[in-house]
Amino acid sequence: MDTEILYALFGHVIEASETLGIDADFRAKVGAARDKLLPLRIGRFGQIMEWSEDYEETEPGHRHMSQLFALFPGNQITRQKTPELAKAARATIERRLANGGGHTGWSRAWIINFWTRLADSDQAYENLLALLRKSTLPNLFDNHPPFQIDGNFGATAAIAEMLVQSHAGEIELLPALPKAWSTGKESGLRARGGMEIDLAWADGLPTSATLRPSVDSVQQLRIAPGVRIRSIRDGRTALPAPAVDNSLARVSVKAKHSYAIEFEKTAARQ
Repeated sequence: MDTEILYALFGHVIEASETLGIDADFRAKVGAARDKLLPLRIGRFGQIMEWSEDYEETEPGHRHMSQLFALFPGNQITRQKTPELAKAARATIERRLANGGGHTGWSRAWIINFWTRLADSDQAYENLLALLRKSTLPNLFDNHPPFQIDGNFGATAAIAEMLVQSHAGEIELLPALPKAWSTGKESGLRARGGMEIDLAWADGLPTSATLRPSVDSVQQLRIAPGVRIRSIRDGRTALPAPAVDNSLARVSVKAKHSYAIEFEKTAARQ
C-alpha cells in the first residue's frame, strides 16, 4: 500500500508541475523516483500481490484490502488502461470475501467502491444494501462498531461513482448503475478537471447531460454502449457533433459555459 500511495503522490506532483508549467527539473526527479517503485504484480492466485513476495496469508479473509489502494481511491489500476490488473483486483476481492472478509462498515464501504470502479453494478448494489442493513445505525451513522465515519463517506463516494467516474482521464456516465435505479436523475456531481455534471437516464441509459466547466479544456466523454450523442448545445448555439474514437467523444469546453447534451438509443437498443 505504501508503494501505491507514493505512486499516486508522485503522479499528482508530476501532473501539477505539467499543468502549471513549472519545476521541470524537480518533475524529472520525481518521475525518476516513481520509476524505481516496485511495480504491481499478480500472484499465484491471480490476485494483486500485497507484499514484495507472494506470501501465504495468515488471514486470507482479513477485512483490510490495502493492496487495492491502486484501484480505489487511486487510479493506478483502471478497467480502461490496465485490464489485466483490473482482473487481478477482482480476484483479490473475491478471495478475501470467499474467506469471510468485508464485515465491518468501513471495510464494506471500501468494497462497494472497488466494485464500482470495476463497473460491477450488481456487486456494488448488493454491498451497498448490506452496508445499510447490517452496518448502519438508526441515525444513519456507520456502525463499525462503534461509529466510524469512513463508512458514511465511503458509501456516498461509491453512490456518486456509480453515476459518474472521471479518475481514468475521461468522464464516464453511469459506469455502475444498478438495475434498481434504471430511471433517474442527478444534479451537481463533480468530475475531475473542474466539471459539474447534471445527468438524466432511463432504461439504464443516459438521456441527457449538462456540463458546466470551470476551466477551458478538452474533455473525453465515454459513450455508453447503446446510445449516441444526438445533439450538443452551448447555450442556444448548436455545436457540431463531436468526433468519437473508440467510444470516446472529444468535447471542447470553455469556462462558465453550459453544454447541454442529448442522447438517443442506437438501432440495437430501439
